[in-house]
Amino acid sequence: MKPEIRIFVIIGTFFGLAAIAYGVWTYTSGEHGLEPVGTAALIMVTLLGYMIAGYLWATARRIDPRPEDDPYGEIAQGEGDQGSFAPWSWWPLVIAGAAAIAFLGMAVGWWLTGVGAVFGIIGLVGWVFEFSRGQHAH
Repeated sequence: MKPEIRIFVIIGTFFGLAAIAYGVWTYTSGEHGLEPVGTAALIMVTLLGYMIAGYLWATARRIDPRPEDDPYGEIAQGEGDQGSFAPWSWWPLVIAGAAAIAFLGMAVGWWLTGVGAVFGIIGLVGWVFEFSRGQHAH
């Protein structure tokens, strides 16, 4: 997990430097002082990058090294089950359509957001209980 940790540390560092530069630039160039919204947003993105890096670091300490972390690893080391995935599932498409309708409702009318939320709840319930009935029930 070291490459992923490095990526998010770099992201956090970049946005931290950008937040400092943006704060100094808006403070010195504006007549109203520091611009708080952009500076706060950049600080939050900085903290988000470091938070994800910290989570990955803590997870990497608890688990065994992955096959992809071994520079001399073989392809056969990654064999076996990689997880449980829903075969031929249409529910993610329903949820994506519901999200599109909900976000369209923000532009067209708020009542459409409610319609999207209803379809989203139906899709989520269908996706969660997909393995409870039908061909793939267990």
